[in-house]
Amino acid sequence: MKVLVVEDELALKESILTYLRQEGYVCESAGNFRDASLKASDFSYVCVIVDLTLPGGSGLEIVRQLKENHPDTGIIIISARNALDDKIIGLEVGADDYLTKPFHLSELNARLKSVIRRRSFNGQKIVQAGAIKVFPDAAEASVQDRKLNLTRKEYDLLLYFISNRKRVLTKESIAEHLWGDHVDGLDSLDFVYTHIKNLRRKLQAAGGEDYIQSVYGLGYKFSC
Repeated sequence: MKVLVVEDELALKESILTYLRQEGYVCESAGNFRDASLKASDFSYVCVIVDLTLPGGSGLEIVRQLKENHPDTGIIIISARNALDDKIIGLEVGADDYLTKPFHLSELNARLKSVIRRRSFNGQKIVQAGAIKVFPDAAEASVQDRKLNLTRKEYDLLLYFISNRKRVLTKESIAEHLWGDHVDGLDSLDFVYTHIKNLRRKLQAAGGEDYIQSVYGLGYKFSC
């Protein structure tokens, strides 16, 4: 799952990125309004964590931009300002949550999980697709109650398919979701096929159907 962290305080930004990457998220970052605006326009994220005070502009404008261009994206505002008016404005503009600095990274992670669950799965703690059950908070999945031994990339791929079931996903969109900015440095996108092949094999070995369909010339579709 891909997350954008918009924060100009370098030490805090690096701490957030390190923690979330250890939790398995694909993270990108921006340290000023211009970079954040470009990323928010050009790319999609499951959630954006944004500071209100940025060099060159306001984090509230980033929130407005996201709500206009990517209304399904979760948004968490982080700010040193604890004023009630700021919280109200942030939530009214469209943010899902507001966290006042300083905060524990574990609390940010808990808020992030809650927003993703609410946004992507209507708050469900167990997501079911056919014989597949996914437990987003634990990052685990099972088929017919048999736990799947998935790598983190395979788990993220399964969640991405289920979140976009019956939609055709291009190889490029899958690569961007799994690798974020790092996809630009890859020689090819063959790894997408490898991850899909391995995920398909594990689902079927556990007793599931072949839910992943290849759509010639376009990409892949999860039909369930």
